Amino acid sequence: MPSNGELSALALAGVCSDVAYGYTESATTAPVGPRFLRITDIQGGRFDWSNVPYCTASAESAKKYALQIGDIVVARTGNSTGENAQVWALDGPAVFASYLIRFRVDPKKANPFFVGYQLRTQRFRDYVMAVRGGSAQPGANAKQLGGFELLLPERSYQDETVEVLRELDRRIDLLRQTNTSLESIAQALFKSWFIDFDPVRTKAEGREPEGMDAATAALFPAEFEASALGLIPKGWAASSLGALCKAAGGWIQTGPFGSQLHASDYLDAGIPVVMPQDMKGRRVSEDRIARVSQSNADRLSKHKLEIGDIVFSRRGDVGRHATVSEREVGWLCGTGCLLVRPGPQSQSPAFLSQALAYPLSIEWLQRHAVGATMPNLNTGILEALPLLSPVPEVLKRFEELVGPLERRITLNDAHTKTLEEVRDAVLPRLIAGTLTVPNAEVRAEEVPA
Repeated sequence: MPSNGELSALALAGVCSDVAYGYTESATTAPVGPRFLRITDIQGGRFDWSNVPYCTASAESAKKYALQIGDIVVARTGNSTGENAQVWALDGPAVFASYLIRFRVDPKKANPFFVGYQLRTQRFRDYVMAVRGGSAQPGANAKQLGGFELLLPERSYQDETVEVLRELDRRIDLLRQTNTSLESIAQALFKSWFIDFDPVRTKAEGREPEGMDAATAALFPAEFEASALGLIPKGWAASSLGALCKAAGGWIQTGPFGSQLHASDYLDAGIPVVMPQDMKGRRVSEDRIARVSQSNADRLSKHKLEIGDIVFSRRGDVGRHATVSEREVGWLCGTGCLLVRPGPQSQSPAFLSQALAYPLSIEWLQRHAVGATMPNLNTGILEALPLLSPVPEVLKRFEELVGPLERRITLNDAHTKTLEEVRDAVLPRLIAGTLTVPNAEVRAEEVPA
């Protein structure tokens, strides 16, 4: 295994064959031209081509602003200044938007991905903070961003370092892809049973539901009846979120007010407080979570979270919510949130979470939210949200099938976070040469698969 050799320092622009500002055009979901990568498509140093829109572009523009594998795009304006991502793969032709700067590293001068990883370090973030200025609309130009000083060891060391870091990223991507698949399975089952009523329709036609064992099929009726929600399976009921919670011994309450939690109460360590910005994909993200002391948490004990609770954003993105897993038990529901406690007799927290995430529920909440400039929810609105009430036996079976998927997703999220922490810990040390490649590989292997 070669050593890193003597480090040389060279500006980012100095290893690039091209530095360019992006293309000005409007995005569209219609596939009218190349993919159109924007600042908003980059989250945490990555993007998903399947979520990137398209744009129209002449042959000349498509060529001029084309993205290639290895290109690095860096945001140049606003609070996102310095946020960046590297192109590891392409899904057809792609260009980049005008608020991004493309740095194309010359592979003869450095490994493009070794350079890209350096732009994911705290050292680069600190550099951006120093050059972007303190105006109301911060920003940095190509010359400023291109002035970042890279640490460049021997090329063989660069290549081996990229392989170690890339392997960690591959494992992270695989966990994310697995979670996407598991989430799709849960959503498809929810839609089949509780939106399309596939088992009931099939039985009403005198057939047995496909892909379903006899015991599960027997839980569904073979006919429909009228309700306030339209035709629903016979024996089921039209209800509301508040009524379902109350029937199961639960309730809905508002999180602590600002007068109960002040800015000075938040600490770097302590009991996490779940805010709207911490809710991602029906789960709680710990990435930027606020914390308070144990004494403050005890003072606000009525807002402590229990497993199966659902925390809702009550301002702005009113459809955003997260279901509480074992990890978040004892954490606090934060300001700007509503707490839904399904109750000890609730048959399926997974059903409630999926029902609340369904587009019809989100649309209803958006229509009924109050506030002229920013939509707001309150307990009354949330309690009135119309929901279907299936018979307990069906809910129990749904939980038996989907509950394990939800728990696996939570476990995969935890493994992903651990791998990200390992990567972020070894990254600056590998680049600086204070950690050898073999030792980094050992640390990566210690993370559970």
